[in-house]
Amino acid sequence: MEKIRGILIGRMQPVHNGHMQVIDKILDEVDEIIIGIGSAQLSHELKDPFTAGERIVMMSQALAERDVDSSRYYIIPMQDINFNAIWVSHVKMLTPPFSIVYSGNPLVKQLFQEESFEVRQPPLYDRLHLSGSEVRRRILAGENWQELVPNSTIELLDEINGVERLKNLSQKEVSDI
Repeated sequence: MEKIRGILIGRMQPVHNGHMQVIDKILDEVDEIIIGIGSAQLSHELKDPFTAGERIVMMSQALAERDVDSSRYYIIPMQDINFNAIWVSHVKMLTPPFSIVYSGNPLVKQLFQEESFEVRQPPLYDRLHLSGSEVRRRILAGENWQELVPNSTIELLDEINGVERLKNLSQKEVSDI
């Protein structure tokens, strides 16, 4: 029997509880999930502070923390190519075959629908609080961000000095003039 495989692509900057709830729901619908770590070429920027490798570790550890069987997922870094007409082919080249695309992004949905993929809107869980933007905002504001992320994300950010990195990236350049 052929396995049903779905794909979810996100920047995961950082991995938070909303990502994990969406992945749990998707795993109720498919045998395997491909988790694309989007914008893999970006790091050390305010909107994208963590490297693809750090985000892969965050996701792997968060899935392990939830006791997700490692045979049920693939985590694949995906660089942006900024060429929408061939982006779906680029994604297909990087991944195992899949039949269902999970995305709330209108452009992603359109591009995959044009290539005859089934596209499903994943549920959004408490989007006001469970977003990478909110986690990063809380870190910079010195607010409780830890409640929004898996324990393994907290541990990895401690290991890589991620909070300090984000705060350093947020500082304005000081001029010598």
